[in-house]
Amino acid sequence: MKQLKHFSALLMTFALLFSLGCAATATRESTGEFIDDSVITTKVKEAIFRDPALKSSEINVETFKGTVQLSGFVSSKPDMDKAVEIARAVKGVQSVKNDMRSK
Repeated sequence: MKQLKHFSALLMTFALLFSLGCAATATRESTGEFIDDSVITTKVKEAIFRDPALKSSEINVETFKGTVQLSGFVSSKPDMDKAVEIARAVKGVQSVKNDMRSK
């Protein structure tokens, strides 16, 4: 019986440590947030790719906790504004950070 209590305590300790490893912090996403952000990144990239005026290969998309960061180079300011507008329209995007530069 004593061994069973020790085994149960050890098992609960490992379960607690494992669940804390998946928890979010201010600088780190939880597993669920990471998956959500990956989906948002894919949707934003696809939406930008569908726009024929934008050269999507020169626009990088990263997402952290719902905030999309666009970086890279575009031909003009209107193209930059269009990319931001497209990103904001994607479901799940909370905000867009524009780090793009005009050529």
